[in-house]
Amino acid sequence: MNPSYLPHHICETPRAELRLAFAEAALNCPVHIEAASADASFRSYWRVTPKAKSEATPTFIVMDAPPEREDCAPFIDIATRLAHADLHVPQLLAQDLARGFLLLSDLGSHTLLPHLNSDTVESHYQDALRSILHMQHKVDCVGLPRYDSARLQQEMALLPEWFLQRHLGLTLTADDQNMLQRCFALLEARALDQPQAFVHRDFHSRNLMLAHAQNPPHRRLSIIDFQDAVLGPCSYDLVSLLRDCYICWPEPKVAAWRERFRELAVASGVFERSPEQFAQDFDFMGLQRHIKVLGIFARLNYRDGKSGYLRDLPLVLDYTLSVADRYQELQEFAQWLRAKTCAVALDVVRLNS
Repeated sequence: MNPSYLPHHICETPRAELRLAFAEAALNCPVHIEAASADASFRSYWRVTPKAKSEATPTFIVMDAPPEREDCAPFIDIATRLAHADLHVPQLLAQDLARGFLLLSDLGSHTLLPHLNSDTVESHYQDALRSILHMQHKVDCVGLPRYDSARLQQEMALLPEWFLQRHLGLTLTADDQNMLQRCFALLEARALDQPQAFVHRDFHSRNLMLAHAQNPPHRRLSIIDFQDAVLGPCSYDLVSLLRDCYICWPEPKVAAWRERFRELAVASGVFERSPEQFAQDFDFMGLQRHIKVLGIFARLNYRDGKSGYLRDLPLVLDYTLSVADRYQELQEFAQWLRAKTCAVALDVVRLNS
């Protein structure tokens, strides 16, 4: 992973000593630890290799989630639900919840993103569509948090706070705020109107890893970063995959994959939605997600020092504007946002904003 995506705490000596002690106690042997990856939270991941390793000795992963910042319990809960549904996820081997450490099986380092190209995408996305469908059909959702009004609105509020005001340096008038609230209310209503299902919440090419090609379709990709899962709109994970914030595909391909998924879901009895209904579900859900992501990527830079995410803002903004342009009820928002961003270099850090 690019260093600009790594959190500040990744090199803190006291934390490193605790991490090493946890790994050696859990495996009962001396180990070597090196950074494996970090995500968009305060969690980081570390590859653990026993010092007496032979070719047959596996490596392991320590998830480091400082307890004052992160709670490991949702990760354990969702991992258990996914494993019980026969999905390929890291196996939990040891835990120290008081200090915020989990020892996990190592799924490797081959995330899906660098393996996607015009020759491979059909096969990989077919497996990914099957994985989403399997999650929606098989994962136990009892007791999951709901993607409710409060959560949806809290996410969209990141756009004015972090992207518009902090990153672009805008001062929002009362009219601006009212217009945004009308837009947010519409997106909230459309999300809540969809059939509800298990939602991973970040099902994209950096959170999928290549597994054994001979596995059943729903297990050919390993699933990670699932701890924020909820019960929510049935189109959410699909739009995370097909309008991925890190790679873009031609819209006719996206439409074909979307319809293929809908046909599979209807045939399996997961939900009932016409092609026209589901296309709108997909668009409105994607717009809510990308409004949130604009705010998150800006926050990751200014709050967490992860400047690498600014490079991904132009694609996310393009998704946002292109979808809003399609709907009459979103024209005011599209025109306003385009006017505010048309001459802005989005990947530039604004120190005085």
